[in-house]
Amino acid sequence: MTAPPSLLDPGTERDPHPLYRTLRGNLPLVYDAPFGAWLISRYADVRAALADPRLAAPSPGPALARREDGTRGAYRTLVSSVLGERASAALAAGVERTAHVLARRLASRQEADLVAEFCQWLPTAAVVAALGLPYEDTARVHAWCRTGLDHLGGHRPALAAYLRPHIVRRRAHPGDDLLSALCAARPGGRPLPDEAVTDLAGTVLGAAGETTARALASFLANLLDHPRQLELVRARPELTGVAWAESLRHDPPLQIVPRRALEPIGPIPEGATVACLLGSAGRDPARFADPDRYDAFRADPGELAYGSGRHVCLGAPLARLTAEGGLRALLTVLPGLRRAPGPRPRAEGLISRSPRTLPVCPR
Repeated sequence: MTAPPSLLDPGTERDPHPLYRTLRGNLPLVYDAPFGAWLISRYADVRAALADPRLAAPSPGPALARREDGTRGAYRTLVSSVLGERASAALAAGVERTAHVLARRLASRQEADLVAEFCQWLPTAAVVAALGLPYEDTARVHAWCRTGLDHLGGHRPALAAYLRPHIVRRRAHPGDDLLSALCAARPGGRPLPDEAVTDLAGTVLGAAGETTARALASFLANLLDHPRQLELVRARPELTGVAWAESLRHDPPLQIVPRRALEPIGPIPEGATVACLLGSAGRDPARFADPDRYDAFRADPGELAYGSGRHVCLGAPLARLTAEGGLRALLTVLPGLRRAPGPRPRAEGLISRSPRTLPVCPR
């Protein structure tokens, strides 16, 4: 009997879409023994799995994980509020300021790499500004975002030690930044302990980490690959959000989202890992017409890249603000921005996927 195809087969990391097509057509639910997970590949099935309470998301950060379920729900509500309404103005200002600084550094160049010189720096620097942390600490925080943080509040001890004196100062002298807002928050009538403030600040910073940088790189690459669509977005900035959502469908930064089965689900045993293939779901022809084509004006690009249902990623609003503000700054400061001549680097990666370089002519 022939073994089913695997995510670890040669060539899949270079281009997973042939495998995705095979899985969607013939093996929509299959156990991938080399990868160690059940694969779900169709849009409807992935969407259902992401919202299924029988499939658990990865554990939250250390402080939040120790709280009772009801309290954790209240904390999640708090985080959602901070990353949604309360973050918007501060983050938008941080993105605007930082994106223009980064873009102006490229203005006199004949050629530049947008990934290394713009996408990898903008998300972290914008959140550093929103939290009210010193600009000169951006490089240090950037390193933590890329290696030790995630959107669930995980953090390194070094981050806690770094934030401690800032938290002390904000409690004594609050400002209008996000760190002050966390210090002033009183869920259930009580102030948050320092450990929780650190975890929540780590959540905000984690949302500005590798995933957002990858999503931004793919977004800019898609628009630069379609100059006419880019010009229409330039002329009608209100379409930027739709173009961003379409990029997340076409090239999600996380191709695979893991879940753990809390009980048996059909052939899936309790405790098994389930791999929700976002990269496959976004190209499902049963859901999207001409799914392999990037169309910045697609009427309904779906919303899976940052989760679905109760597991929707709390950093999604931050990522969208970063993408919209970043593109606006680039189009303002670099009106002649275009792809550099020569071979175009392909996206890379199996679980996380995006262009590793994006050579452009800034002028």
